[in-house]
Amino acid sequence: MPRKSKSSSKSPPNQVLLTSLDVDAPLHPQVNLRRSSRCLLKTIQPEDIARPTRGDMLGIRLEGDEDVDSKEMLERKGAIKEEMQLAIEGLARMERRLRSATKRQKLQIEEDAHYSEPRQAAIEQLSLPDPGSNASLRITKPTTEPEKGGQLPTPDEEHDEAFGKDSSGGTGQDPESRRIDAPAEEAPDVPERSAARPPRVDSANLPLPWKGRLGYACLNTYLRSAKTPVFCSRTCRMASIIDHRYPLQDPSQPEHSVKNRPDKSKEPSTERGDRFVQNLGLTNARDIVRMLRWNDKYGIKFMRLSSEMFPFASHLEHGYKLAPFASKVLAEAGRVAAELGHRLTTHPGQYTQLASPRREVIVAAVRDLEYHDEMLSLLGLPEQQDRDAVMILHMGGVYGDKAATLDRFRKNYAKLSPSVKARLVLENDDVGWSVHDLLPVCEELNIPLVLDYHHHNIIFDSTQCREGTLDISNPELQARIAATWTRKGIRQKMHYSEHCPGAVTPRDRRKHSPRVMTLPPCAPDMDLMIEAKDKEQALFELMRTFKLPGFELANDVIPHEREDEPRPAPAVSKKKQKAAASLKRKRAPDEDPIELNDVGAGADDQEQVVTGREVSDQDYAMGGPNGRVYWPPGNDHWLKPMRKGGAAPLRDELED
Repeated sequence: MPRKSKSSSKSPPNQVLLTSLDVDAPLHPQVNLRRSSRCLLKTIQPEDIARPTRGDMLGIRLEGDEDVDSKEMLERKGAIKEEMQLAIEGLARMERRLRSATKRQKLQIEEDAHYSEPRQAAIEQLSLPDPGSNASLRITKPTTEPEKGGQLPTPDEEHDEAFGKDSSGGTGQDPESRRIDAPAEEAPDVPERSAARPPRVDSANLPLPWKGRLGYACLNTYLRSAKTPVFCSRTCRMASIIDHRYPLQDPSQPEHSVKNRPDKSKEPSTERGDRFVQNLGLTNARDIVRMLRWNDKYGIKFMRLSSEMFPFASHLEHGYKLAPFASKVLAEAGRVAAELGHRLTTHPGQYTQLASPRREVIVAAVRDLEYHDEMLSLLGLPEQQDRDAVMILHMGGVYGDKAATLDRFRKNYAKLSPSVKARLVLENDDVGWSVHDLLPVCEELNIPLVLDYHHHNIIFDSTQCREGTLDISNPELQARIAATWTRKGIRQKMHYSEHCPGAVTPRDRRKHSPRVMTLPPCAPDMDLMIEAKDKEQALFELMRTFKLPGFELANDVIPHEREDEPRPAPAVSKKKQKAAASLKRKRAPDEDPIELNDVGAGADDQEQVVTGREVSDQDYAMGGPNGRVYWPPGNDHWLKPMRKGGAAPLRDELED
């Protein structure tokens, strides 16, 4: 006889369903509170004891001679009833979501049990090469048709029900990348199952001697922490643009957050607000030159420009063209980049998606790509450098059907301008699109493919590949990827990063580590973008580890002291030194008189005069004469002087 479940469909006698509550029905307490008469006398006041009334008052207290059936009282009762009904409906929705989450967790447990045996069998049948050998795994040629196997859709799905479901209906991909995330206390075996995946296999091939260019993304930690920060991602809120449509309280004086703010009592002007945000972008663009010269001094020839260089430039309402107001500043930055042989690229944000099923997302994506293309074009770079100035883009969401998503991408890509097409490249991501998904599309549409090793180690076909750099370095696959670049005459680039130590689950492994420990297998003349939290310091770490060109240029910073910033001379104390009584002693007849400054509190204790420091504009924040710009891992607080009281400054948030 089957055993009955503990959870019965019948509700307990005292349980009240949220959806069946009636706001007009009086609620009686189910528990009698025990309280002494002394406490009751203290808590119940005479005015709390209302006179008998007619009808349901919903907790409303009458004031004075107010009538129960008056129009005002009926309106108050109606408003309170409406609020109570909304609260009950909200609680009912929470109850339904809780039941739905519980159901998904049960389905996940059943799915894990279903896939455990096939996955183990596939792993045992997979013939893997020795990590130390030069052999590589045979990788089947991917097709545009999705195999039986799905990946986790991106969080920007339109329906919550679709998030976390199998995007193509089968078992080809790693089940761990398709799992439904549940609270840790309800799925304690998730880290253990993720840690039990086959160990990664890395290539023993290092691209040494290195002749390529190492690059970092958007932000320089040393320049950003200067007394006058140098960086290219100053931004603002949309409300600030609207506020600056109003003139300042005193237009003859500079703006101040308290003393001289926009006066909203005066007439606004759209041109004034546009000028504010455009000046912010010009300030960002002017700092490109200093960053380029800083990079060149320390052997760095590759950098990604921030997408926030010109805030809201691609916005539907507040957007603007960069020419002509930014043409001169960007042309100067391009001239310096050409002089130093520096490669510049950009990476539009995650919301720039050409394969979205929503028309407004497509329109916004096209505007954003046009903005990035205009910014790179106004640099006026030489022909090859201009061709190498690419825009990296992700495919975006899966939207439940990879084949349909790729069809939308083909259709929208065909409508792009020739200039945007010439710069656009695709990158495999860490959510839904692997190298095998994108390479056929890139070969079909003549789009270069950026291989990201970190993303590949999260999204890969576990029946064909293993985590690491060995399997993805298959010579045939590498040749196909390189061909997507050479056909358009663009120098190939790759992305490399590592997950944080201790990260086990795919979600945790998506976070980039502060620095990387090795170089990936690639051509020794490759342009390699290092995506790490410590930015340029991660490049210095690689230079020092493998003795790459320029490793001797960057030296350790002095903690809390910068030699490349001006410093005023401190005030010299004018107090005269007094003779100490302890220094008096008798001397022999043939002994010379003892000067006070020759002993004790004399010469060694004299006040040392510290002179000021003057730094020219060209040498500001450039590391000083000794090139002190490298800070050891975890010591980023050395970049700024100590605060009063000995507290180190808080670390600024760095962009990827």
